[in-house]
Amino acid sequence: MTSDTAVRLAGLLSFAFSANIPLGYLRESTKRYSLRWFLLIHLSIPFIILLRVTLDFNWTVIPLTLFCAVAGQLAGGRLQRRNSR
Repeated sequence: MTSDTAVRLAGLLSFAFSANIPLGYLRESTKRYSLRWFLLIHLSIPFIILLRVTLDFNWTVIPLTLFCAVAGQLAGGRLQRRNSR
């Protein structure tokens, strides 16, 4: 992996994580399985896909981006729970 590829991958994964923190924060205070809850979980996915294609990554990075997106959702939910105490 070249340094350019590593930087592009780090940017993609950082975006997947950081974009999901506010979405997870909002999701935590939303009724489970509602339309808003569903949208907050999936809203970042088209942008992550667009960025992945634009940065010329193939399907092999999808598990990494999915992991970072879920981690961001969980981190945002944890922040919301901590702030609501």
